[in-house]
Amino acid sequence: MALLVRVLGNRISISQWVPVCSRLVPVSPIQGQWDRALSGTSQLSATKDSPQPIEEKVGAFTKIIEAMGFTGPLKYSKWKIKIAALRMYTSCVEKTDFEEFFLRCQMPDTFNSWFLITLLHVWMCLVRMKQEGRSGKYMCRTIVHFMWEDVEQRGRVMGVNSYILKKNMILMTNNFYAAILGYDEGILSDDHGLAAALWRTFFNQKCEDPRQLELLVEYVRKQMQYLDSMNGEDLLLTGEVSWRPLVEKNPQSILKPHSPIYNDEGL
Repeated sequence: MALLVRVLGNRISISQWVPVCSRLVPVSPIQGQWDRALSGTSQLSATKDSPQPIEEKVGAFTKIIEAMGFTGPLKYSKWKIKIAALRMYTSCVEKTDFEEFFLRCQMPDTFNSWFLITLLHVWMCLVRMKQEGRSGKYMCRTIVHFMWEDVEQRGRVMGVNSYILKKNMILMTNNFYAAILGYDEGILSDDHGLAAALWRTFFNQKCEDPRQLELLVEYVRKQMQYLDSMNGEDLLLTGEVSWRPLVEKNPQSILKPHSPIYNDEGL
């Protein structure tokens, strides 16, 4: 998927969305307009403890306006954070090998499978950015906003009926927040707890091969370790994330993350 971004003052809009699907195949009469085929798209013992979120000292006025639903002053401008958030979400959908997940996890090549894989990577980004204080939390909200815009646009491009699209968006939103809670609980637990969360959400309670669960647990653990090793300032300014492969060929390379390059404007 390619995203064309138009910047208007301090606002960011996605002016064009290029679909990644080249064939649209109905699966069932009811879900036919939604679940359409897409194309082109050993456990770790433990990872290091995740750093605690940065506690920022804010004044009484900032607390009041944030309690009213507004965003107080941030470390960087909202414009820069929105650009970085869009790049980070784009990394979730453009730098993930979906076909590898379809093959190794025996997932059907459908829109729902794409969403489950994207959701997992978006969640890992949210976990990492919540460690960067108030600016990181603002970036998390923006990432989720771009995710839902993308999901809606993909549904329209695929010709999904507006009523079915709205109905499924509500269902997917509920599933998204339930998945976030489950994954959060799982990542704070041992591998058995994480495996249970992945089995319930990612595999929809239909995984019969324990090796697939083992592969996903290892993937999430090493991915979180890799994200934690990235510099928080770089992530806030660039949003650039490179994902580790599902099957690691060089485990030692996880210890040497690539440092993104940006200019004085954070671009």
